[in-house]
Amino acid sequence: MRIGFIGTGTIASAVVRAIANDGHLITISERSKTFSSALASEFSSVSVTDNQTVLDQSDVVFIALMAETAKDILPGLCFRGGQRVISFMAGVTLEDVAAMVAPADASAVMLPFPTIASGGSAILALGDRGLVEAIFGERNRVFALKDAKELDAYLCAQAILSPIARMVSDTAHWLGNRIEDGEAGEEFLRELVASSLGQSRADDLIAALNTEGGYNQRLRLHLERSGQSLDTLRGLDGLEQGTLS
Repeated sequence: MRIGFIGTGTIASAVVRAIANDGHLITISERSKTFSSALASEFSSVSVTDNQTVLDQSDVVFIALMAETAKDILPGLCFRGGQRVISFMAGVTLEDVAAMVAPADASAVMLPFPTIASGGSAILALGDRGLVEAIFGERNRVFALKDAKELDAYLCAQAILSPIARMVSDTAHWLGNRIEDGEAGEEFLRELVASSLGQSRADDLIAALNTEGGYNQRLRLHLERSGQSLDTLRGLDGLEQGTLS
């Protein structure tokens, strides 16, 4: 495919890396020259140019801008009929994207994560699942969403990733103060969490780790008594309702 990227930040760079060796011709915008220059130097399939030339040379276009930035940049560009556009803009509906990129086809809203660069990543997609799967599905799992309400719910729920990383980081620092190789301690915790949750449903894992008086049970019950579970649910509700600052 002839694929273009308007905006080249951290997430867009990860997406480019995910497909740079798949035989596509990839054109990326100059925006964020640090990222775009690095990608062009690394991959012969990637070239850098201005926004309009990205559109002129691409049949599938990814919009990788912040929503407010897109409102300033996209009206000055000329999309064409037959182009398919995939937006990374969280919180911007597919209908709003369609208005921004007409007469091109707003095909999908897609929310990738940095792990897409190496494959094995979850991808959220609303709209043309087939197009997203055709580009990324061989090495990643695409979760197709029913409507904008589901997208909003998933967007809130994925925010659990940062608190989980915070818990692993805090635990790794605690462990590092008690062992010789702190880096090995963090690697152990990361692999433990990733492999355990990757192989079991969360409720099944909790049950399997619920040995009476065991370390896992005692720490989980301590955190539950301290209100962690309720605080998590309140935080998710706040994200959904727009009241969490």
